[in-house]
Amino acid sequence: MLTVHHLNNSRSQRVLWMLEELGVPYDLKRYERDPRTMLAPPELRRVHPLGKSPVITDGDLTLAESGAIIEYLTDRYGQGRLAPPRDTPERLRWTYWLHYAEGSAMPPLLLKLVARRIASAPMPFFVRPIARKISGTLQSSFVDPQLALHFGYVNDALTKTGWFVGDTFSAADIQMSFPLEAAAARGDAKGRWPAITDFLERIHARDAYQRALTRGGPYELLS
Repeated sequence: MLTVHHLNNSRSQRVLWMLEELGVPYDLKRYERDPRTMLAPPELRRVHPLGKSPVITDGDLTLAESGAIIEYLTDRYGQGRLAPPRDTPERLRWTYWLHYAEGSAMPPLLLKLVARRIASAPMPFFVRPIARKISGTLQSSFVDPQLALHFGYVNDALTKTGWFVGDTFSAADIQMSFPLEAAAARGDAKGRWPAITDFLERIHARDAYQRALTRGGPYELLS
């Protein structure tokens, strides 16, 4: 049976959601972040050399990376669901959003997280003003403008139909959920992007999303 190696408060939550949408049976192996470093435990390296989540095992296959996993599950178990037909403009757009989520949307969010942690990290008092200055300059001059650019772009895309591909829910919406949830959790999208807010409210109301939360456990994105 397919197994999801699930790390708490991580991207693997959307893999559980994907499987619940498809109605595919799966085993769940839980891993907990180190409470001090917030990193994945070393046990995950026994599954995949990078020691990160999500990772799935399906027979002899071990597969990491959210987009690759979502695409694999669609092809292997989707039976035409959650993806447009191949060789169509809609399928290309679907593939675009699978890659955009991690390749373009997540980097500025990660930079924001790092900058905030630099500003609040324990350090000698005489270094603190310098660290805070560097953090503030990085955020105001680069990170925040990038967030505004990307989430304005995403908000405009959602304004058209409410979904990322055509007028129906698809795996692209599942893949894009994580960066939008991360932005909302960190206050970078709250109140600024109404189409994103509406999107999050609608996906959170889905039965499969709620079932995935029940299986995966508490889901609080790191701030």
